[in-house]
Amino acid sequence: MKKVILFIPCLLFSTLGAQENQEISSEKMNIIKTNVTAYAFRNINLSYERAINQWFSVNIGFGTMPEGKVPFINAFLKDKDEKRFENLRVKATNFTIEPRFYIGKGYGKGFYFAPYYRYSDVSSNTFDFYYDYNGPNGVTYQIPLKGQGNTSGNSGGLMVGVQFFLTRSQNLVLDFWIAGAHYGSGKGDFAMTSDYVLTPDMQSQLKKEIENLDIPFVKYTVETNANGAKIKVDGPWAGFRSGLSLGYRF
Repeated sequence: MKKVILFIPCLLFSTLGAQENQEISSEKMNIIKTNVTAYAFRNINLSYERAINQWFSVNIGFGTMPEGKVPFINAFLKDKDEKRFENLRVKATNFTIEPRFYIGKGYGKGFYFAPYYRYSDVSSNTFDFYYDYNGPNGVTYQIPLKGQGNTSGNSGGLMVGVQFFLTRSQNLVLDFWIAGAHYGSGKGDFAMTSDYVLTPDMQSQLKKEIENLDIPFVKYTVETNANGAKIKVDGPWAGFRSGLSLGYRF
């Protein structure tokens, strides 16, 4: 009889454990997605989400932007400054790791909040730049330079979103990034060189021209010499995230 009494709870625990494992195994724990709205900005991207349990998952994403014009450059540069960067082209890559905490049904479905880490790298082509030097004789000279450089940033942030299963089989996924923002630090170096030997007065005016560009979200310092200028990026690095991703769940 004692053996029977001991056997019954063991049987119950094993049955419950088997049911729990069956429920978990019946869930599709993997999702591959791409942010379709990012393609408007030449951002080719792919992410993989793995559900750890009902309320927690990890999403890892990679994106690359092939060389091309700076998106929305006219939003932070005046028209006259934009013309001076007419043939500037940039390329970029980013890597994001994003733990997700789901509220509601879970297993990748419903509202979530996601703290995340992002690494970004941006580099430019060899581009033309010029500035107008006001000479001591009252004559203005256009001084041409060649620029090139790269910068990278590490940042952390928080995103809020909601994910839906669009089909009865729950294979097709829509991930709506409602809003996200990240902040960190960036470092980089850009160089501008001239075929002209710049006098101290030319260097002083060049320094002011570059500093007055007033590029948002980026802190940089400028040093000039007889050959041109060196721009050092060392300061805040910020960004925003929003979009729609489509994916496949398996």
